[in-house]
Amino acid sequence: MQINIEDATALAVATLSRHGLSADHARQVADHLVEAAMCGHEFASLPRILAIVEELRAKASGATPIRVAREDGAFAHVDGGDNIAYVVSVFAVDKAVEIARRHGVGIVTANNTWFSGRCAHYVERGARAGFVTMHTTNTTARVAPYGGADRIMGTNPFAIAFPSSPDPLVVDIGTSSITWGDVVLCRTKGEPLPPQVAVDGAGEPTRDPQSALEGAFMPWGGARGSALSLAVQLLGVLAGSAPVVRGTADFGLFFLAVDPARIAPGRDFHAQVAELRRIVASSRPAAGGTRVRVPGDGSHSRRAEALRAGTINVDEKVYARLLELSR
Repeated sequence: MQINIEDATALAVATLSRHGLSADHARQVADHLVEAAMCGHEFASLPRILAIVEELRAKASGATPIRVAREDGAFAHVDGGDNIAYVVSVFAVDKAVEIARRHGVGIVTANNTWFSGRCAHYVERGARAGFVTMHTTNTTARVAPYGGADRIMGTNPFAIAFPSSPDPLVVDIGTSSITWGDVVLCRTKGEPLPPQVAVDGAGEPTRDPQSALEGAFMPWGGARGSALSLAVQLLGVLAGSAPVVRGTADFGLFFLAVDPARIAPGRDFHAQVAELRRIVASSRPAAGGTRVRVPGDGSHSRRAEALRAGTINVDEKVYARLLELSR
């Protein structure tokens, strides 16, 4: 079903506030989720509120203010105060940009936080400020390493954005064959998973969402994707998490911001990114193809279209559940 963007945002804010988020944090999370819907990423949009509410209900104590726990030159560490990572990540990426303005490069880690949103949201924020921005986070162990069946890795996304015009060039990939959000969404909608993305508790392939949640997801890209997931996992450890994250908390967030003007003074890096984007997009498609796609451009175009229409798409079952939770 289609719902007005302002109405969707108001519903998200009301639901999140009703279950414990402050008005400011609820608005930040709602804006993030609605933007994900505009970009066409259903799993990362309003359905995530259902899981966020479950987590808020399970928490025994309230969060404390997000703060910079340590700062040393071009590095800072952020204590998330047990706040949701949607908000902690914005704080951390802004801190990385602030440091990079002074030093040319800024590295910020963060922990004591839970859940994480669409990583493109954070790196695009840094790139729109003029900085090459990278972000990784390890997450709850739900993914088996290549050749295995035990949950050891998180879904462990990797994202990087380059300043350009009219929009940053954004690369945002997960290192698992399917995201946790997609599995939960399939369970909510009563739909099967795609084949060969998960195993059940016995290590057998499954398309049942609940069995996959009790078993493990498969890594994306075989051995290569599994190796990248391992690297993201270790950057999370560097940020202060445990080697394996068993619950929904203790994620390790890593942010890097780089000022291209300090690395290549006198060169218009923004224009060079735009030129490479143009070259890739205008290159010859392979036999049977129609065009060559540039990473992130599909999300940009879908967001622009949604803004023109003023609406986003929400699953009817999800919408009904959100109405119940908002009351």
